[in-house]
Amino acid sequence: MSLTTVLLISLAALVALGFVIFKYFVGTKKRTRSIYFLAASRFVSIFVLLLLLINPKIKQQQFEVVKPQLLIAIDQSASIDYLEKGDSVRLFADYLINNPKLREQFSIQTYGFGKELSPIDLDSLAFNKQQTNISKVLNSLEKLNSSSQTAIVLLSDGNQTVGEDFQYFTSKETSEIFPVVVGDTTSQTDLSISNLNVNKYAFLNNKFPIEAILNYSGNTQVQSKFEIKSGNSVLFTKTIDFNSENNSEIITTTLTANKTGTYLYEALITPLTSEKNTTNNNRKFGIEVIDERTSVLILTSVSHPDLGMLKKSIESNEQRLAKIEDIQDYNKKELNDFQLVIIYQPNNQFKSVFKDIATEKLSSFIITGTQTNWDFLNSVQQNFSKAHTAQTQEIFSIYNENYSEFQFENLGFSEFPPLDDAFGSLKFKNESFNPMLFQELEGIPTKIPLLATFRNNSSKQAVLFGENIWKWRAESYMNKGSFDQFDTFIGKLVQYLSATQKRDRLTFEAEAFYLENEEINISAQYFDQNYQFNPDGQLVLRISNLSSNEVLEMQMSPDNNQFKVQIESMKPGDYSFEIKEQSSGISGSGTFSILKFNVEQQFSGANLAKLHSLAKNNQEGVYFLNNPKDMVTGLIADNRYVTIQKNHQKTLYLISWKFLLALLVLNLSTEWFTRKYFGLI
Repeated sequence: MSLTTVLLISLAALVALGFVIFKYFVGTKKRTRSIYFLAASRFVSIFVLLLLLINPKIKQQQFEVVKPQLLIAIDQSASIDYLEKGDSVRLFADYLINNPKLREQFSIQTYGFGKELSPIDLDSLAFNKQQTNISKVLNSLEKLNSSSQTAIVLLSDGNQTVGEDFQYFTSKETSEIFPVVVGDTTSQTDLSISNLNVNKYAFLNNKFPIEAILNYSGNTQVQSKFEIKSGNSVLFTKTIDFNSENNSEIITTTLTANKTGTYLYEALITPLTSEKNTTNNNRKFGIEVIDERTSVLILTSVSHPDLGMLKKSIESNEQRLAKIEDIQDYNKKELNDFQLVIIYQPNNQFKSVFKDIATEKLSSFIITGTQTNWDFLNSVQQNFSKAHTAQTQEIFSIYNENYSEFQFENLGFSEFPPLDDAFGSLKFKNESFNPMLFQELEGIPTKIPLLATFRNNSSKQAVLFGENIWKWRAESYMNKGSFDQFDTFIGKLVQYLSATQKRDRLTFEAEAFYLENEEINISAQYFDQNYQFNPDGQLVLRISNLSSNEVLEMQMSPDNNQFKVQIESMKPGDYSFEIKEQSSGISGSGTFSILKFNVEQQFSGANLAKLHSLAKNNQEGVYFLNNPKDMVTGLIADNRYVTIQKNHQKTLYLISWKFLLALLVLNLSTEWFTRKYFGLI
């Protein structure tokens, strides 16, 4: 308390005392007991009121005893039970939790994990998680770390199935990681397909690659056979020799996609007679063969870098072909060979092209620019027009996040260089225009389309109001490090325009094949009668197992112009599904298969090398399940884990003390009743 505050409190006491003396004793000869009582009461009232007005600060000291934390993280993956170590893990954890010396020295908390971390009780401990992400778990444990020193005991077999490699994880200064090895650490004879790389899709009449990584664990020389089968037919076979030094081999081959549809294959390596774990000797995989061949004709009367860019971008997909042709070489007969015509900066020479496209009901993509004859373009089509001048203008782009015809990523369009076009105001006569990008003119955002799509009867059209789109592809490369994202954007636009099927009000996307324990994602889009995305739709997904007839039904949730659902832990098998909008009754259906593959059963023992590496990176040692006493002894003897007494200084203002207000009210009330009793009021 400061000197000024002390002086003010003293002055308050003197003022209260002076008032009482003047009031009750000066000029008063008869001093009864009631006078002294009333004087004392009045002194207290005045002094408390003045004290509250001064409102001095009072500092309090609070002491807190903080124990170091002991966080026990238990791997709950199915591989623990598969390695028959579940009971040993329970006993080890129970020994730590109930050890009286550890309980006295540490604040103990227990967690279980698979892909995620969550608090658990040993009574409810089960080893049924189908994925393991040790790296993510260690990060989560560190976030739980308080300012006290923390010991993290990690009980795991070290077999991680998803996430970053945990062996390189380094803890913070306030925490230490103690790995406990769960599982057999001795090397067992085992052949396995450790990885199988194959695309889920293949194009008709193309060869699709398959890459298999085979591993051998053992000390003797062995020979086995690797095969790829479709049903009972063997499509590929190769004999493999392994020994203790040559213990891994990568096999690559290709298969031909002869017909469209979905096909199931199996890769397998013949087990050895001494193998205990044969689950990891075979992998099933599925391929969906699609026919996505598209031919695009690019017609032009000028030379421009945009033309070469469009050809390269379109042909980045091997199933698409783009042909650049001068308008003077145009022949109507060749239109039947193309699904889409790109009209680049049209002029009077394109008159027959527009007529032929309308007759054949072909899809088209018009790109305008500084060399476009707008008088001709205004007269030859009725969808839009421009009151143009001889001047040019720069047009920047704005991404339309509400575009609903198909999904495409925002590549950072607002940061792209401007496009050039003739100066003038645009008018649109086609109400079904759906802008993908808007125009920004002289720094002012507008709702004028820059790139838009629309429909004319059975055909689809698109228009881009500006040249120099080649600069966009170059800028995308500078930002992303590759042309892939921009080429995907152009590819989706070309695919949408060239597709001839009738548009449905309900569309959906689902994979043909999923792996067991893989998250199943199904998305859908629902449109109103004007083909605008309707987020208020009530979409219900109904999934049926074709063998057991089990039915799963759930509501799909709207998310960014589409409806989504995520499903986990479905059994292997063949399924059919139906998506139905409840109010309109519109529905769509499809099928998918879940292939049997339990990633947690691919391991034959503990990954001792990675657990050793984790311990080494954190300057600790590795412990084993058969000797929990070593860990208890080490933790108790470690001088980093000591109980800390923390001192917290808390500042309070006197006005926050409620009992002073109560004292003041009680004192005034007592004085009033006393005066009333003696007839002084």
